[in-house]
Amino acid sequence: MDSSSQKGANLFVYGSLREPSIFESVCGLSFTLKPSQVQPEKTLFAELAILNGYRRISPDNVYFYAVPEPSAKIEGFIIYNLPQEALQEIDRYEGKLYDLETVTVNTADGPVQAFAYLASPRSMKKRFGDRFHVNLIHELWLRKRIERFFERHTRPGEESMDADIERRARRQLLGTTERDLVITHLGRAAVSDYYLEQELSRPIPSIKHLFSNPEAKPYFENYIHLAVKQVLLNQFEWNLYHRFRYELNRLSPNRRYYTRILSILIALRIINTNSAVVDLVLRRCLETLPPDGTYDLIDYVKYAIQAADSIFDTRVANSEIARIRQNLQPGLVPMGAEMELSNLGYRAVAAHTEHEDPVFDGFRYFSDFALDILSWKLGGYIDDHSGEPKPGKRGFLELAPGRLNILGEVSKPAADDPWILNQLIQETAAFYPVHPHSLHLSFQLRRYQIGRQTTLPLEIVQCLLALGGGVQQEGNQIRISRMEHDEIIRYRPNEELVFAQTSRRRWRLDDPSLEEGPSASKPAYIQQYKFIRLNPKANYEPLILALKGLQLSINPGDYLTAEQLAASPKLRQEYAELKSWAAHPEEISSQAKGAFLNAVYDGLMHERHRRPYHKQHYIEWAIGALDLQIQAFNKQVEQSRGLPSSSSSAAEAKGQS
Repeated sequence: MDSSSQKGANLFVYGSLREPSIFESVCGLSFTLKPSQVQPEKTLFAELAILNGYRRISPDNVYFYAVPEPSAKIEGFIIYNLPQEALQEIDRYEGKLYDLETVTVNTADGPVQAFAYLASPRSMKKRFGDRFHVNLIHELWLRKRIERFFERHTRPGEESMDADIERRARRQLLGTTERDLVITHLGRAAVSDYYLEQELSRPIPSIKHLFSNPEAKPYFENYIHLAVKQVLLNQFEWNLYHRFRYELNRLSPNRRYYTRILSILIALRIINTNSAVVDLVLRRCLETLPPDGTYDLIDYVKYAIQAADSIFDTRVANSEIARIRQNLQPGLVPMGAEMELSNLGYRAVAAHTEHEDPVFDGFRYFSDFALDILSWKLGGYIDDHSGEPKPGKRGFLELAPGRLNILGEVSKPAADDPWILNQLIQETAAFYPVHPHSLHLSFQLRRYQIGRQTTLPLEIVQCLLALGGGVQQEGNQIRISRMEHDEIIRYRPNEELVFAQTSRRRWRLDDPSLEEGPSASKPAYIQQYKFIRLNPKANYEPLILALKGLQLSINPGDYLTAEQLAASPKLRQEYAELKSWAAHPEEISSQAKGAFLNAVYDGLMHERHRRPYHKQHYIEWAIGALDLQIQAFNKQVEQSRGLPSSSSSAAEAKGQS
C-alpha cells in the first residue's frame, strides 16, 4: 500500500506499540494485519516492515529504543492512515526520550516512507550514561541486587575495607549460583526477592573437614596455591569486564558468543606474564595463613582478593586490549575449545593404576576447595570419562571456556576468531600447574550441513594426525601418540575411533516456570575434533583454520563410530590401515598433501556465501604454515629411518664399555 494514497500518516512501531491492545489504549484506535478486518475510524491496516540501519535496545528492560547502527535492522509494523489526533496522543505517550523522524521502511510491496519514534542520543546518554547502546542494564541490575544481598547478610551496616573484602569473598564462593541466576533469567523474567534470597542463602564451602583427613594433608599447599591463583584470575577478569566493557564489546560485540572471553584472555595473559609476582603472592599467602587448621577457605579467598586489588594495573590492561585489537582475525563460524590436563596423562582415568599424582592426587579434592565454583569462568570440572560428574572423583582437569553449566549442558561458542581461540588455548594451558594432555576443537554446523555430512577420506585424517595428533619420538621410531594407549579408541562395547563427533549444545538454562510458551532454546549442532594433543607451546592457529576449511568444503561427520565400522568393509579396511600407519608413520605423499591443502583453501574461500571472509593474505599464510608443518613431519619421519635401532645402539654401547 502506497503512503501517497493515505489521508493520514504512516507510523512504524517496533516496541510496546506493536501490541494492538496497548496501541488502542494509547490513541483509541487498534490495527490489524488483515485488510478484511479494517474498520474506518476504529481499526487501521498494518503490515510487517523492516527498518534498516537501526538496532533495537532496552537498557532499562522496560522500553525499547531504536539507535543508529549501519549493519543492524529492526522488524516491526507500519500502520497506515493514522489520524493526526491519534499521532498527537502517541507523541504524548512516547515522551521526551524519542525524536519523531521520517524513515524509509521495507515492506512486501517495496519501500514506504513513515514516521518513527527514534531514540535521541543526547537524552539517552543523559539518562543511561555513555554505554546506553549496550544492552546491559538488566544484567547489571540483577548483579546489583545480588551485591546488595551480600551487603545485608555479611557484616550488615559495616563500611570497612575488610567487610567489603569478606562480601566479595562470599560472592566468589557462590559464583556458580550467581552465574546460574543470570543465565537463567537474563532477558526473560524478573527474579523475585524471595527466589534470590533462597538461592543465595546457601552455606559457603569450607575446608575445615579436611584438616582431620591424613590423606588430604600432603596436598593442602598445592590446592591452596591453585585456589588463590584462581581467585586472582577471577578478580582481574572482573575488573577488566566491568572497567573496560565498552572497549571489549567493540572488539567482540556479538552476544551469541561467550561475552567474557576477551576479559578472561587478558586476565590470563597478565598472570602468565607476571609469574614472579604471582609466585611471591602464593608464597606469602602460606606464610601469613599457614594450613594448620586455624584458617578456612574464605580466609585464603580474602587474601587473594586483597592481593589482586593491589597489583591490578589499568595500564597493562590497556596495552593488552591494544594487542588484541591489532591481531583480530574474525570469521563467521562459531568455535570452541576443551582442554584436558593431568599429571598422569592417559592413566588419569585408568580403572586400576599404581601411578599417583604427587601434586593433586588426581584432583580428588577439587570440589572440597571449591575449585569447581572458582573456575566456572573457564568451565572447569573433573572428568573421569564416566559421564557422571560428582565430587571426590579422580580424572582430568577439563577446561572449556564458554561452558556455562555442566549438568545443564549449557554452553556458548568461545569465539569466531582463530587467533583469539589459539591465544586462549595457550594461555589457559600455561595458567594451570598441570601437565597438558589433549585438546578438543569444536565448530558450529550451518543448518544446511546437518544431515548431509560425509566421511573424511583417509589421506585427510592422516594429514590431520600429522599436524595435531602428537607426533612422538620413541627411540628410533615415530608414533602418533594420541592413537596410542587407546586415548581416542573406545570399546563400548564395540571398538570405535573417537576422532570427530557431531553433538548438540544449548546456549541457555531453561526454566519453564519463568515464562509462558516454549522455554527451550533451539540447540546448536557442533562438529568436535578430539584427536589433538595439547601443547602450550604449539601454535594451533593453522590447524584451527584447517579444520574450519575442511568443515566448509567437505562437511565431515562422525569418524569412526562402531555403527559405521560394522556397516562398511571399506571403512574397516581404512581403519586398519590408519592404526598401522599411526604406529609406524610414513611420509605424507605430495598428492595427499595437495588434496588436503586444496580442500582447506576451498572451504576458507567460500566461508561467506561463496566468498572468503578472512583476508586473502591470512588464508594464504594459513595454507603456507600447514604446508611447512607437513614438510616438517615428513622430514622427521625420514630422519627417524636413519637412526640406529635400539638393539644396535645397546650392542654398540656394550662394545665401547
